[in-house]
Amino acid sequence: MAENGEAALNALTLAFPVQMLMVAIGIGTGVGTNALLSKSLGQGDKEKAGFTAGNAVVLACIIYVVFLLFGIFGVRKYAASQTENPIILGMTADYLRICCILSMGIVFFPIFEKLLQATGLSVYSTIAQITGAVVNIVLDPILIYGLLGLPEMGVKGAAYATVIGQIASFAAALIFHLTQNKDVPKGAKYFRLSEKIIKNIYAIGFPAIIAQALMSVMTYCLNIILVRVDEALVTAYGLYYKIQQFVLFAAFGLRDAITPIVSFSHGMKNKKRIKEGEKYGIIYTLIIMAAGFLLLEIFASPFSALFSLSGTTQSLCISAMKVISVSFVFAGVNIALQGVFQALDSGLESLIISVCRQFLFVIPVAWALSKLVDSSLENAWVIWLTFPFAEAVSAAISCIFLMRINKKKVDTLSDNAA
Repeated sequence: MAENGEAALNALTLAFPVQMLMVAIGIGTGVGTNALLSKSLGQGDKEKAGFTAGNAVVLACIIYVVFLLFGIFGVRKYAASQTENPIILGMTADYLRICCILSMGIVFFPIFEKLLQATGLSVYSTIAQITGAVVNIVLDPILIYGLLGLPEMGVKGAAYATVIGQIASFAAALIFHLTQNKDVPKGAKYFRLSEKIIKNIYAIGFPAIIAQALMSVMTYCLNIILVRVDEALVTAYGLYYKIQQFVLFAAFGLRDAITPIVSFSHGMKNKKRIKEGEKYGIIYTLIIMAAGFLLLEIFASPFSALFSLSGTTQSLCISAMKVISVSFVFAGVNIALQGVFQALDSGLESLIISVCRQFLFVIPVAWALSKLVDSSLENAWVIWLTFPFAEAVSAAISCIFLMRINKKKVDTLSDNAA
């Protein structure tokens, strides 16, 4: 953007926690729906599967209404809690108001995505997701800069591109569900709410909501801490966060592969295969994270230069990449072992690690280190040490958990079990 581009990046960072919260609630509800629907179909109970899908859709409607009301009445107060800059405040409120009022895509898509995945139609959910991503990418420059004869909308254009992409994904998933998902009964009667089904959905989905929502809470609290030092720190962290996601998503993908492999071996009571799954899962995840560390260390300057930042903000972004990327190796251990814990029916331990690495060892430490940063920001890199510290301590706790879980659930198995 020719004007206020850095302020717009800052505004998107401030809006991010609410978007993550919407994703967390949508995905958590979808995860619970997926598991309950799959179990119902496995039991041959199509009626229960129909009520599970119907209740999930009604829950999505309720969730959407909540964010709609927040979009109308709450966004400006939310933005004001993180910044006093009138330009950034206005951009954050404008962006978030559009994203919340038109949040039906981000709320409903995870539900229909999981309905398709639960019945083995993952290819259709993938097509729907790619459709929305492509629409978003294409519309971003058109609506932000006013191309093809459309008005230049700036940050509002980014918001409209985002929600239109989300709605496109939702529409595609809905069409696929209605036309291809023959295993799930459909009809108005299935929208009747059932307390038992709702409890079953969230008994499974609530831990997923908590794990996802922790990132939202952490980012919100960090924004408040960083903005009190300097707005440039918020912008730098927001950009770093987006860049690091390319590395973390690869690790998350590997974690999602580790879980079913170890879980299958656990079901077989095969001690050797469980231990091999743990060992190679950690090794391969560490390789990915080490490669990500080297990538950011080597290309920190070129990556930061892509965003046309001011000298101060670019310097802060470079320091964030160089310092925080040190945490990748420890994060790899945590991510891999969270997948192992879930596979070994130790979801509580996985949740504890999420709380430690995304909140407990982040917010207090960041607040304390922020007090050491002077007004010149020359020593601002100190605050980025928060993340290597949080991941390292959490990794140590993860290893202790692994030894306890293995002693209790794995080492007692026979070496020859099949």
